[in-house]
Amino acid sequence: MVSRVVFWTGFGMVVRFWQLGIEMRPFFHRKLLWGYPVFGAVGASFGYWLQGVDERQTKMLEERKAAILEKRARRAAQRAAASEAAA
Repeated sequence: MVSRVVFWTGFGMVVRFWQLGIEMRPFFHRKLLWGYPVFGAVGASFGYWLQGVDERQTKMLEERKAAILEKRARRAAQRAAASEAAA
């Protein structure tokens, strides 16, 4: 989880750096330094949200996989019982 948040924090700061480069403004000017923590915080919050999405989707997929495997096991048991009854 930490790696994802740290990555997106860095990404947010790089976006700010890129923005200032496009605008051809100085990167480390005293009046412009407030933007780096703001962009980093926005990136970190996005990374934290994305981690939650990933965990929820993984949990949902595991539940669906368990349900499908249980259904297949019941179907196999029914077919085995039907073939024994037919024999």
